[in-house]
Amino acid sequence: MKAFFRFVLLALVLLLVAMASALLAMRFAIHGSEVTVPKVVGLTPAEAERAMAGLGLTLIVERQYYSADVAEGKLISQVPTAGMKVRRGWQVRAAQSLGPQRVAIPDVFGQSERAADLNIRRRGLDIGAVAYLQMPGVPADQVLAQSPPPNASGVSVPRIDLLITAPPPPQSFVMPSFLGQPLGSVNLVLLDAGFHVGSVTAAPSVQDTTQGAINISAQTLAPRQPSPASIIVSQTPAPGQRVSAGATMNFEVR
Repeated sequence: MKAFFRFVLLALVLLLVAMASALLAMRFAIHGSEVTVPKVVGLTPAEAERAMAGLGLTLIVERQYYSADVAEGKLISQVPTAGMKVRRGWQVRAAQSLGPQRVAIPDVFGQSERAADLNIRRRGLDIGAVAYLQMPGVPADQVLAQSPPPNASGVSVPRIDLLITAPPPPQSFVMPSFLGQPLGSVNLVLLDAGFHVGSVTAAPSVQDTTQGAINISAQTLAPRQPSPASIIVSQTPAPGQRVSAGATMNFEVR
């Protein structure tokens, strides 16, 4: 019995030693692949890539900003910051300096979106966020506001956000019922109102048999050619449904 307990105790000790060895090996493996992020602020992208080449890090220049303190072409910020420990293969994201602001912010107020776009881009600037707002009494597709404002100084980002008037919503109507009316007269009414007639299909005819039962077969479902005198038995959109001007109506006639 004592030999058995000694055997069990020895097995437990060996198991604990194995687990400790595995944890230490994992710790060394993890920390062995860690590197310290170098400082790349103040370097050019090419210089920063060379500084990180031996560390297994990748440089990504995401944005560009005006800066009166950092020379044009140099990096002005980085994430992760210098001194942080990261895994090999990590991406270091940076922003690049455009130097001091030399471009005057144009005045695009009142211009169309396309004209403002051309006016902004020919100065080497970009279009930022574009928002649309409906303004009664103001023509659609017209710049209402811009940020930064015209001739602004101390701008950090080379882009302009725009607020543009949106076109009014399309006029909507409640669809009346055309059931039981001739197709020809309904067609004229819809065309005069600016609507469109889409598909017109003939409803199947149903004939009674001599026994009085309803027999629907290939013979009794022979299609008829719709004509202006055909009577509407079904319509899409349905009566009471709200539709926009210029909508298309589909009919089933008999």
